[in-house]
Amino acid sequence: MGNNNPGGGQRMPGEPNFSGGGENGYRGSGWSVPNGKVGPDGQAGPQPGRNMHWNGEQGTPQNPATHVGPAVRQPGQAGQPAQPSNFYTGQQSAVQQPAQPNDPLAAPNDPLAQPENQFVPQPREKKRWSTPAVAALLLVGAVVASAVTYVGMDSVYSKRSSNNATSSFDNANNTNASSKEGKASNPVKPGSTTDTANKVLPSVVSIRVATERGGEEGSGSIISSDGLILTNNHVVDAARDGRAKVEVSLNDGRTLDAEVVATDPPTDIAVIKAKDVTDLKPIEFGDSDAVNVGEDVMAIGSPLGLSATVTTGIVSAKNRPVQASGERGGEASLIDAIQTDASINPGNSGGALVDMNGKLIGIPSVIATTGGGEAAGSIGLGFAIPINQAERISKQLIEKGKAEHPIIGAQVNTRSSETGAVIMDVNKDSPADKAGLKKGDVVTHVDERRVDSGVALIAAIRSHAVGDKVKLKVKDGPDGKEREVELTLTKAE
Repeated sequence: MGNNNPGGGQRMPGEPNFSGGGENGYRGSGWSVPNGKVGPDGQAGPQPGRNMHWNGEQGTPQNPATHVGPAVRQPGQAGQPAQPSNFYTGQQSAVQQPAQPNDPLAAPNDPLAQPENQFVPQPREKKRWSTPAVAALLLVGAVVASAVTYVGMDSVYSKRSSNNATSSFDNANNTNASSKEGKASNPVKPGSTTDTANKVLPSVVSIRVATERGGEEGSGSIISSDGLILTNNHVVDAARDGRAKVEVSLNDGRTLDAEVVATDPPTDIAVIKAKDVTDLKPIEFGDSDAVNVGEDVMAIGSPLGLSATVTTGIVSAKNRPVQASGERGGEASLIDAIQTDASINPGNSGGALVDMNGKLIGIPSVIATTGGGEAAGSIGLGFAIPINQAERISKQLIEKGKAEHPIIGAQVNTRSSETGAVIMDVNKDSPADKAGLKKGDVVTHVDERRVDSGVALIAAIRSHAVGDKVKLKVKDGPDGKEREVELTLTKAE
C-alpha cells in the first residue's frame, strides 16, 4: 500500500502547476506537474518543507474537504515546449561550407566544420607526406590496386565457404527486400509492450491551449466516440469560461477544436469535448484498486510536445497523498496517487497510465524532481490519479457540471509532527461528531489503511464516494488508548 506520508509534487511540463507554485513550479527540489508547459506548474514534496512548495501559510486548521497542500503538477507545458540540450528539432539553418586552406590536406578550422555545429562527422587527421613519396605511392597503388581487391575478397569468401560460417551480410539483401515490400515491422507478439501501445495510442490525444500570453500543452484520454476526453484540470484551466482556444491532435494526424465541459480543481480532473467528431476510439477503463505494487505499466502522452510518446515502468507504490497548489493562485489539489517509475515529463499531464492489457488505471498528474528549475524532468517518481476516482468524478462533471467531495466534518492539522492525523476541531452534527471524534484525537487508520498525517487522512477520505461507510482507528491523544469508530461520509457544501 505504501507509506502515507504527504508528498508535494511538481506538475508536469506543459501543464498548469499541479503541486504548488503555479507558473513558478520547479522551484528548487520538489514536484512538478507533467502538463505541456515549458516548466512545471507548481511543486510539492513528500514532506512539508522538503521537496514541496506550499500554497499559503501552513499550520492553519484545514477542512479535509477542501484543503490541499503543495505539489508540483506534471506534464503540461506553457508556450512552446522546452527543448532539451542538443535536442534536434528537425529544423536546421543552411550549413556554410568551410573555407579551404591553402594546403589541401590541412583540416578545416572554420567553426562550422566542428561536430557540434553541423550534422556531419569530423574527418580524421590526414598524415602528411613529402611530394616524391606521394607520387611513388600513387604509382605503386595504380599497379596493384585491382590485384589487392581481388585477393582480399577471394580470401574472405573462400574462408566463409570452407568454414560454413555466416555473417550479418548474408541476410542483408533479404532484409532490404522485405522492407521494400512493406514488411519492415517485426511481428507483434500478443501481450507485448508493442501490442499494448498499439491498443492505446489511438485513444490518447495531445492538447494545446492557446492564450493571449502564450499557451499550455498536455495530454488526454478519449472516453467517448463523440469526443469526450478525460484530462487534468491544470492542463485546461486557462480555457475555462471560453478564455482560450483548445485544440486536440489525434494519433491519426487530425487536429480538432475542443471546448471545456467541466473541471474539478480539488482533484485536478477535467473533461473536454472535441467538436464535430463521431469516430473516436474510447480507451478502456481498468480497476486501480486491483493494481499491484510491482506490476508493469505504460505511460502514454506528449512530453515536451512529443506526441504519442510511450514509456514503461512499474507501479512503485499506491495511496501516495500528493498535494499541488492551484494554477495562477487558484484552488490547490490533493490526490491519493499511484506512484510509478515510468518516465513522465512536462506534457504528459492528463495522459494515460495503463496496465499491460491496455486498460486505463491512472491519469499522470505530478512528478517529483530534485531541482534544476524549469529544465527539471523525470527522476522516476511520477504520480497518477487512480482511475476509479477519476471515473467517478468525470461522470459527475459530465452529468452535473460539478463534482461531489466526501468529508467527515472535522478539521485536521496538516503540519503536525505526530504520527497520524491530529483532529483540530469537529463540526457540530457532522459524521465525525456523531462518531464521537473530538479535538486532540489522532486518527491512525482509515479502514485497513494506515494514516500517518493530516494530508494522508484527507487523501484517504477523498478516495471514497459520498455515502460510503468507513471505519477509523482513533487514539485519545498521541499516547492514548486506541478505539474504532464507524461513520458515513457526507457531501462537502
